Amino acid sequence: QVQLVESGGGSVQAGGSLRLSCAAYGYTYSTNCMGWFRQAPGKEREGVAALDSDSRTSYADSVKGRFTISQDNAKSILYLQMNSLKPEDTAMYYCAADAICSSGYWARLRKDEYRYWGQGTQVTVSA
Repeated sequence: QVQLVESGGGSVQAGGSLRLSCAAYGYTYSTNCMGWFRQAPGKEREGVAALDSDSRTSYADSVKGRFTISQDNAKSILYLQMNSLKPEDTAMYYCAADAICSSGYWARLRKDEYRYWGQGTQVTVSA
């Protein structure tokens, strides 16, 4: 089992930056693949960025060039650096993990590829 705890959300004006963190507790073999997802009110949860055990990354087109996913050396904390934030980035952001990594770029952004989820951290971007 693994527990994921997100932090770093908040309110920011458009053009600003935030860095989200996700701490993983438990069996680290369960976190070979990790990702960030978001869900706005009334919308489906969507993949934002993902990182596998070979350090391959995936990004949604809507955040490419603005968001960066990374991990600390111990691979126990996952980060999402969010720059040039837009009002449409407003959502609850979730960290996810699984032991098995999908090999496809877009597959790593699918929510059904992940077994473990955090409780989420709210990001609000005002115009």
